[in-house]
Amino acid sequence: MKSSIEISQNATLKNICEIASTLGLDENDYESYGKYKAKLSLSLLNKTSQKENGKLIVVTAMSPTSSGEGKTTQTIGLSMALHKLGKKSIACLREPSLGPTFGIKGGAAGGGYSQVLPMEDINLHFTGDIHAISSANNLLSAILDNHIYRGNELDIDPNKITWKRAIDMNDRILRSITIGENIKSDFYPLNGGFEITAASEIMAILCVSKNLHDLKKKLGKIIVGFTEDDQPVTAHDLKAAGAMAVILKDAIKPNLVQTIENTPSIIHGGPFANVAHGCPSLIGINLAMKLADFVTIEPGFGSDLGAEKFFNILCTMGNLKPNMTVLVITCKAIKQHGGVSKKNLNIKNLEAVKKGFVNVEKHVENLKLFGIPLVIAINKFGNDHLEELNLVKNLCMKTGVSSSISDVFSKGGDGGLELAKNILEILNQPQPSFRSLYDDSSTIKEKINLISNKIYGAKNVFYTEKAEESIQMIKDLSYDRLPICIAKTPFSFSDDKNLIGRPKDFTITIKNLKISAGAGFIVVYAGNIMTMPGLSKNPAAEIIDIDDKGKTIGLF
Repeated sequence: MKSSIEISQNATLKNICEIASTLGLDENDYESYGKYKAKLSLSLLNKTSQKENGKLIVVTAMSPTSSGEGKTTQTIGLSMALHKLGKKSIACLREPSLGPTFGIKGGAAGGGYSQVLPMEDINLHFTGDIHAISSANNLLSAILDNHIYRGNELDIDPNKITWKRAIDMNDRILRSITIGENIKSDFYPLNGGFEITAASEIMAILCVSKNLHDLKKKLGKIIVGFTEDDQPVTAHDLKAAGAMAVILKDAIKPNLVQTIENTPSIIHGGPFANVAHGCPSLIGINLAMKLADFVTIEPGFGSDLGAEKFFNILCTMGNLKPNMTVLVITCKAIKQHGGVSKKNLNIKNLEAVKKGFVNVEKHVENLKLFGIPLVIAINKFGNDHLEELNLVKNLCMKTGVSSSISDVFSKGGDGGLELAKNILEILNQPQPSFRSLYDDSSTIKEKINLISNKIYGAKNVFYTEKAEESIQMIKDLSYDRLPICIAKTPFSFSDDKNLIGRPKDFTITIKNLKISAGAGFIVVYAGNIMTMPGLSKNPAAEIIDIDDKGKTIGLF
């Protein structure tokens, strides 16, 4: 089978105006970015406001492994399969970051015959959204430093600055830096640092904003640091929100592209699924639901992180009512959670499948808490063993959840027809209503304890002294009723990445909390979370190249 980039380069794309016309859009509803990309106009929010919403299908996964579970590929493939069945469908995805693209993870536009195109553009600079977010982030840093340099009228404590610069690259050297060494001032030099743009609060804000006015309002609420007497200083205090919004005036518009089978796809925003909610933009999701009968979306990581945050944060903020969840699982991941090393995953091992399936069982239990129907998608790899696939199907049956084998990587939409038919059959029946896990009236600890116990399966939650101090500070500043966003390892239900499968009787340690006042949630740190990744010993960047004819090679 050809590589994903070879498949994408041999695909036949339609002009983006043709894709837009399938959604009933005219030339005033979008702005073309070349032949195959477009920005959707925000005026569509009003134009489509009276339309009935399409069905919202949330595609999540079991606890991820280094092998990759194919969640993005399944999200795209399911949308294509629904289209083949005569349904108007849109896949709604996050924008890939340059950091992982050139790092170890690779691209994030699907794979094989289940991709969004133009894959090279999407995985690289795309329409410039992430660069705009970096610029807005760093403008705020520049205004903040200039304010302090010019006399510090707001009495900002230089040792209590919380705002970092951002760059869309994996560069561990920038995690901690010294700024202002050549500045003659009472305040400099200072300790500073960078985080990857996907971890910037501005990325999260863009993805929870309802319109341009809401974006500017939220930008103004960003807390950049604290005064000598511990009062928060915001972007509004620094008079920075307006200029930041100007930089983001085009980035807030969702991007329209197409799948390899020419079905529409909206790709917009890409917040971390750790220090943020890890979901496509609220604007993009809302527009997709007005323009299509079925929308497939993909929150980040496994259901304990991305899906939990989608349900408890974004659905609450955006008044979203999802209709179904799809849990993506693989034989490889199950075996890895059963204790098999990565180098032995291709060897048939039925006992490891039985042992590792406990991870799937816990994700099933978690997703049932939210009330809506659940279907399991068994993502088929080319070297999977038939006996293992059959065993997984039987184990799925014992959970009481319907499952389908999906091979969209090799077969495109045709490989997802069984899954799509299964979903349509369930959605044609009367369904219970969606419910979130907690409401705003719960205290910070009540929310943390509930998620830790119900979603992670922790026996206890331990709060460090620093965490206790942060909780009290958040209460004193009246931010304690915001939803919470727990940042922990995605590889385990616990805060220890080595506790695979379904760990029990463990304690979650809460180390610190941070107010993301603009984005509208509290980040809760459980474990050591890096917001600036580093490159591996042999990063993907070493094999990515361009030939003399301008053709990209080695991207994915």
